[in-house]
Amino acid sequence: MTDSGLASPPASKRAIRSWMLFDWAAQPFFTVVITFIFGPYFVSRLAEDAVQGQAAWGYTVTIAGAIIALLAPVLGAVADATGARKRWIAFFALIKIIALSLLWFASPGSALWLPMLCVVCAMVAAEFSILFNDSMMPRLIAPQDIGRVSNLAWGLGYLGGLVVLFSVLLLLAGNPDTGKTLLGIKPLFGLDATQGEDARITGPYAALWYLIFIVPMFLFTPDASRGVSLSSAVGSTLRELKATLAEAWQRKALMRFLLARMLYQDGVNGLLALGGTFAASMFGWQTIEMGIYGILLLLVAIGGCAYAGRLDAQLGSKVVVLLSLLCLLVATLGIVSTGPGYSLFGLWSLSNVDNGGLFATGAEKIYIAFGLLIGIAFGPVQASSRAYLARSVGVDEAGRYFGLYALSGRATAFLAPMAVATLTLYTDSARIGMAALLVFLIAGLVLLIKIPYPAQQQH
Repeated sequence: MTDSGLASPPASKRAIRSWMLFDWAAQPFFTVVITFIFGPYFVSRLAEDAVQGQAAWGYTVTIAGAIIALLAPVLGAVADATGARKRWIAFFALIKIIALSLLWFASPGSALWLPMLCVVCAMVAAEFSILFNDSMMPRLIAPQDIGRVSNLAWGLGYLGGLVVLFSVLLLLAGNPDTGKTLLGIKPLFGLDATQGEDARITGPYAALWYLIFIVPMFLFTPDASRGVSLSSAVGSTLRELKATLAEAWQRKALMRFLLARMLYQDGVNGLLALGGTFAASMFGWQTIEMGIYGILLLLVAIGGCAYAGRLDAQLGSKVVVLLSLLCLLVATLGIVSTGPGYSLFGLWSLSNVDNGGLFATGAEKIYIAFGLLIGIAFGPVQASSRAYLARSVGVDEAGRYFGLYALSGRATAFLAPMAVATLTLYTDSARIGMAALLVFLIAGLVLLIKIPYPAQQQH
């Protein structure tokens, strides 16, 4: 049942490259808005203090995750029923672009509810667009190439994020002290860093980038419509979803994979959404420091995806996911154990002397080293996870199962940021809050070890 669907002829190289370009278009939102620029700005400059800011940001991600968890399986089933993905991607692209554009109005001193609402809408729209784009993969790509192409596409996405982040630092983000960008020029458009305009501009910028670069996918990547009306598809979706869940429950290996992925992806999502804000609050990093930190992570992420694509082809997606999770565990433990003047929970004393320049203290350098380990692993763990699923299901059921896949990535996604936010408030410590992510990564890793690859065994 799972193999026959994957035997369809692969699409043209232009169609596949246009499909890959979707990641190039989509990733800058996560890079500059969620992780490295706007998120840290929200926590360290919009909120009254870092604890309140991390908690508010964590609850923002929690709300988005809950919405995605509720609707992702339904939308995946609708996509299978209609066969058409592009119309949904276009619909959610409109929501994402509008929401990101409105982030410009999140000026210092303004209420937090508007940026929180915009980020929720943008995250929901982004994740649903990814769901529909991912579910096109089994129809486009030959089975033996899925892991390689998936990792290359993810690496291309990081390259897009790197280009946008570089351009922000070189052209748009001024140092609050000098008013100059890294190029030594005044920010374009007269952006004022003291008013957060260097961070606020990342919303409209990511929206424009997305709008431009999803066009090739619409023009050149084929989409298979079944001629079923949307109303008819919606009418049958809940019945099909119930049947899909019952069917998935019988496919024990596949169900265990989705459960494992649900756990470790919670940890990964937490790192992506909260890691940058944690660094900004601990070391007082501003836009330029956060941007350079992001560039370093993206550079190693691109290399990590390129190497993981070859490793996936040789050893399989499961090995890549397991190795990536081990890297993320070590890195997360290292990050939460590091603070001003120490690392490894105080076993390693570091000098607090500021030697001048960026990342001047020993603790900042150690933090960056652990961060680079995250950069190596967080692309492959996600790219090879979707390749794992794509090799385990058929073409005609891909939408339904990628809906469950999105559910597995978001069903408990509210738990990780909620655990971080709640522990942060309860202990008044962002460090203890971040330590909650270790539980999710360990649980997912332990469960994944015994799951067969591909996850096709049904009984």
